[in-house]
Amino acid sequence: MLAVSPSADAPARVRILDADEWRARETAHRERAEALTAGRRERATRGETHPVDDFLYTYYPFSPAQLARWHPGPRVVLADAAAGERAGWRWYAPGSEPGSLLVDAAAMAREKAPMLAGIERILRLTAGRAGHFGCFGLHEWAMVYRQGEHRHAVPLRLGQDGTDAVVEAADLRCTHFDAFRFFTPDAVPRNRFAPTRELQPELEQPGCLHAGMDVYKWAMKLGPLVPGELLLDAFELARDIRTLDMEASPYDAAAWGGAPVTIETPEGKAEYVRRQRGFAERGNALRAAILDAWLGPVDRG
Repeated sequence: MLAVSPSADAPARVRILDADEWRARETAHRERAEALTAGRRERATRGETHPVDDFLYTYYPFSPAQLARWHPGPRVVLADAAAGERAGWRWYAPGSEPGSLLVDAAAMAREKAPMLAGIERILRLTAGRAGHFGCFGLHEWAMVYRQGEHRHAVPLRLGQDGTDAVVEAADLRCTHFDAFRFFTPDAVPRNRFAPTRELQPELEQPGCLHAGMDVYKWAMKLGPLVPGELLLDAFELARDIRTLDMEASPYDAAAWGGAPVTIETPEGKAEYVRRQRGFAERGNALRAAILDAWLGPVDRG
């Protein structure tokens, strides 16, 4: 997409997509989204759930139908779009060409200013920090520490005593509030940090698996300001992260078709960090791409 940072001296440039081009992108997006959500939709017809694959639909309140809706992002004019259903979608306005539409980013910015400012701040601050790679996914272990009842009806791989021993031998260093808030009462004082919602912009860092999953949440909340292709990339990242999250958890991941990452061993720790670093790189690339598509490229020098 052709775009430059808006300024007082030069308005943002736009790209015009002819009908064949944008409709092809829309179709490709829908087909990709449907492939990604097929398992969820099939299980829903049977009244079944999967603790790994369905997590993204329960932890985040977004449906497969929302994921399947394609947007071009700001500063893109869609030719011959005004006669279709998109004309009734929120945050679209007439474009520069007769019968065209574009995302009304200015109107959304006026109405959603606090939310947008908060998302931008978290994306920029998270991407600008060094990642922490010594947590080893112990947030999931802290959620069952000294707890008789667990969130998932799946046996603990090491049993309760073995799980508790791993937590007690570890240095808990969770920085993410939405993971920390599920710690058991006995695990809370063992954590090096005390995350709160208010401190979230100051504590988020790219090595955190939950911060990586949240790139999907921010992309979805930005709605038409994020090109559909980036939204699906963020969803795929969140799905891949969730897989490691459960493989490295205290639960017996084999029950869900996964191979355990034994973070209580040196080999398991090394495997976890290797994959964690890869997710951090993917997450930061997506943060930069979302900010660029939404607000225009910035000088990163």
